[in-house]
Amino acid sequence: MKRIFLQRGKEKSLLRFHPWVFSGAISKADKDIQDGDIVDVCDSQGNYLATGHYHESTIAVRVFKFEPGPVTYDFWKSKVENAFRFRKALQFVDNPDTTMYRLVNGEGDGLPGLIIDWYDGNAVLQFHSQGMYLLKDTFVKILRELFPDIHSIYNKSTLTLTETAGDDYDGLLYGELGDIVCKENGISFHIDVRGGQKTGFFLDQRDNRDLVGQLAKGRTVLNMFCYSGGFSTYALRGGAAHVDSVDISRKAIELTEQNIAMLGPDAVSRHTAYCEDVFRFLDDMPDQTYDLIVLDPPAFAKHHRVKEQGIKGYRNINRKAMAKLRPGGFLFTFSCSQAISKEDFRTIAFSAAAIEHKNARVVHQMQHALDHPVSIYHPEGEYLKGLAVEVADSI
Repeated sequence: MKRIFLQRGKEKSLLRFHPWVFSGAISKADKDIQDGDIVDVCDSQGNYLATGHYHESTIAVRVFKFEPGPVTYDFWKSKVENAFRFRKALQFVDNPDTTMYRLVNGEGDGLPGLIIDWYDGNAVLQFHSQGMYLLKDTFVKILRELFPDIHSIYNKSTLTLTETAGDDYDGLLYGELGDIVCKENGISFHIDVRGGQKTGFFLDQRDNRDLVGQLAKGRTVLNMFCYSGGFSTYALRGGAAHVDSVDISRKAIELTEQNIAMLGPDAVSRHTAYCEDVFRFLDDMPDQTYDLIVLDPPAFAKHHRVKEQGIKGYRNINRKAMAKLRPGGFLFTFSCSQAISKEDFRTIAFSAAAIEHKNARVVHQMQHALDHPVSIYHPEGEYLKGLAVEVADSI
């Protein structure tokens, strides 16, 4: 096994089982280490600390084990089997009401750089590191052994393997990928694996969509950045008086309308879709129009170097949304930016309310769903932050 050596004192994070080694902590390395190689990480005295995939970037090593020894096929298989048993214990496996879930969640399952989402017999793999990508055939074999009746295995990694930007990684690895319709809490959704965002659906918002459905009865609802209409469908099933769905993508609006059509003609009659810029839509809408607004934008701050710009963006759109709520309305607001902490996001909501002179109170703090576990040693994995805020008229 090739080795890298840390500077003196830089082993502390690994002794606390944090799964990342940053490039600035490395003092020297064996010759001819390539991106994707499996390496042992040693302290300045040569003592073993951990094993992981190397990549010449800010995060130089993504650690997948802290005990010395060979890395075999059975090692990887046991990791995936453990992840499967966990989802089975959470009652996602063979659940007729919810037929899609996250099977592997990167560091949360001891497999940093690997995401596997399950869509009713179809597995979608997303690689976030070259080391995991080089193991794609291994994971295909593991999935076929674990799920003998699997329909397809698809690789959706072009946008996540950024170190080779421009290459096309997306494609079928096994089987045939047909039209996919899955259920979530009894609601049916079309899943666009090839052309959709993420792996085809935002599985992490499952529990938060359910909460919107519980609070939507009799309310006029606005779903911003609606993508495939997840929050909209839950609101309509929950008895919303009317739901407006807004997204700048025509494909997203078409997918939203398909999903709502599966709820039936009554739901269709209570829904309007707008293919528009969400900021312009909010500017044009009169104040105090809605009883419940969902803000689930893309990441405004993907890196710490643009954190301040991202904070301004979140504060601005939350201000606009609060102005459109009737007194006593609910704002469901989210950030998926890793650079924005929970504390940052609460401050953003506070600032937006204060600037608008709104009497706001947090009624629920939200995060990703149960099938997205976060390692207690890797707090960075807790990327999704959400607040359900009741907004009164004025202070």
